Amino acid sequence: MAENNALAARSSVANLPDAVAGHWLLRLAPEPAKPFLQLARLDRPIGWQLLLLPCWQSSALACAAYGLPPDVKQLALFFLGAVAMRGAGSTYNDIVDREIDARVERTRNRPLASGRVSLRAAKLFFLAQCLVGLYVLVSFNLPTIALALVSPLIVLLYPFAKRFTSWPQAILGAAFAYGALLGWTATLGTLGLPAILLYAGSIFWTIGYDTIYALQDARDDEKAGVRSTARLFGAHVRLAVGALYALCLAFTLAACMTAGLGFFANLGVAAYAAHLLWQTLPLKQGLETDRALSLFRSNLHAGLLLFLGLLAESLARFPHS
Repeated sequence: MAENNALAARSSVANLPDAVAGHWLLRLAPEPAKPFLQLARLDRPIGWQLLLLPCWQSSALACAAYGLPPDVKQLALFFLGAVAMRGAGSTYNDIVDREIDARVERTRNRPLASGRVSLRAAKLFFLAQCLVGLYVLVSFNLPTIALALVSPLIVLLYPFAKRFTSWPQAILGAAFAYGALLGWTATLGTLGLPAILLYAGSIFWTIGYDTIYALQDARDDEKAGVRSTARLFGAHVRLAVGALYALCLAFTLAACMTAGLGFFANLGVAAYAAHLLWQTLPLKQGLETDRALSLFRSNLHAGLLLFLGLLAESLARFPHS
């Protein structure tokens, strides 16, 4: 019996429903490390990718606005920080939600909910990831450090939001979009209106794509008493996500206009808009889990289209500045 339980535990390590099947980290990592990789969501890279994109977009926006070349070192630091802090945030979320996770089909095999990681080990792992994030943070200028110190307050609130509001995705949006402020300050040393507008747009983007993600859990969330925009919007989810994405595009376009950007930035916004429209069309209450997950993950491509437009704008402007 013990042997069968051990085999089941090992098989569940690589088979969480929203993980990337056969992810190379889980294939190559030693067995004791695998639950911690899952705790940090490293087998689900879309999380840190979506956290990273507003940072990169904002940095490119600032460079384009002021005719500066892309700062490769800064982009690399944001990459490291996004991976570390996404992992820390996910670990914290699983610590808080371990009892709820155990009652939801999609999450009951998560490392803490299934007992494969102890609470003490999870807390130590959380602190270790925070130290990596702190190392990255102190590499930036003082305005960026000061601004970034506000974001953990939002992250700490997020796991509890689903208990008291049907808009936990808005709290997540405020946290995940925060890089739209930091990329600008890291580049220019001060905060500007284009960054604030991009932040607003990124918040609406996050609420939209996380609503799509939450469609996977709508039935289980109802049983567990967990609130979400997916449950709130119900049969009107396509219209609601469409409205959120429209607001996202309006603020993003306003950010580009106030920064005085031109053709390549507008092309990036247009491609971004086309992708968001493509995501919205198939949405409905009761959307198949695999389809919802696929649409959610596709936001990596949506965000990259905008970033590449802004990057091209900065490269086009730099030689003439």
